[in-house]
Amino acid sequence: MSLKDSEDRSTNSEQKSTVSVLGQTSTSPRIVSSPLVETRVDLSAIEARVRKLVEGLQSDSVDSQRDATAELRLLARDNIDNWIAQANCGAISLLVNLLRSTDLEIQENAVTALLNLSINDNNKTAIAGADAIEPLIHVLKTGSPEAKENSAATLFSLSVIGDNKIEIGRSKAIRPLADLLGSGTPQGKKDAVTALFNLSICHENKARIVQAGAVKHLVEVISEPAGGLVDKAVAALANLATIPEGRTAIGQEGGIPGLVEVVELGSARGKEHAAAALLQLCTNSGRFRNMVLQEGAVPPLVALSQSGTPRAREKAKALLGYFRNNH
Repeated sequence: MSLKDSEDRSTNSEQKSTVSVLGQTSTSPRIVSSPLVETRVDLSAIEARVRKLVEGLQSDSVDSQRDATAELRLLARDNIDNWIAQANCGAISLLVNLLRSTDLEIQENAVTALLNLSINDNNKTAIAGADAIEPLIHVLKTGSPEAKENSAATLFSLSVIGDNKIEIGRSKAIRPLADLLGSGTPQGKKDAVTALFNLSICHENKARIVQAGAVKHLVEVISEPAGGLVDKAVAALANLATIPEGRTAIGQEGGIPGLVEVVELGSARGKEHAAAALLQLCTNSGRFRNMVLQEGAVPPLVALSQSGTPRAREKAKALLGYFRNNH
């Protein structure tokens, strides 16, 4: 996904089974940015401008805060010089403070600025270091629809750093992300499923995601291929299928027919993740194995064993062998 501004709108073996990539690399945050090799504007001139805006952030005037957050939001999408300048001038901690503003426009501007700043790895660390996770969760619960989207996208962006996955999971972000996946706008659902997928890479987050009721919504997503979110949802389900409570929830929420359908009709990567999830389900439960067989999984698995990605072929062959040996 791209960072955005609105104007542009368990066990070691279980852990090793976790899907950590979609395609060849992890999904990256969403931003509209200029090439990093562009001619640099004098950084000191940018910093002088940003310092004036930082004064606006500190003002007691709501209008001044609105104007300053709106301009910083626009600056944050432009280029690396602006990202560095905002960090150097202390804007990040002030923007984090304004995530709790009762003025929805200020809150939305602040979270969108932080989203765009977070494309820079140093800023990811600075934003997390400014104790942004709890305020971002506050926005996720209370903000406008766009603010909620951008909060979810910022949490995803921060979660690219491994330690942040753990902190975000422990900070009660997962339930509001699951709620956004269930009832958000199309963009909100996209940001939520991407964040949940990335958090599911961390083993200790898997049970939290299941307990938050996310499996029901992930299953709903894989039943709606037109939404374009199937691959991320199936990858998350494949990660959750590595723990017992994840497998139970997938079965209870009716996820097996959807996974079999993805094996038959999904993208190459979706088929791979669906086969991985089904392998976990079948090898750990005779009941789930029978349900998979009743859904007519064998023909698409045979096809996948011959023409899928290397990992998909491996999973499909393992499933077919398991069926043969346990009929």
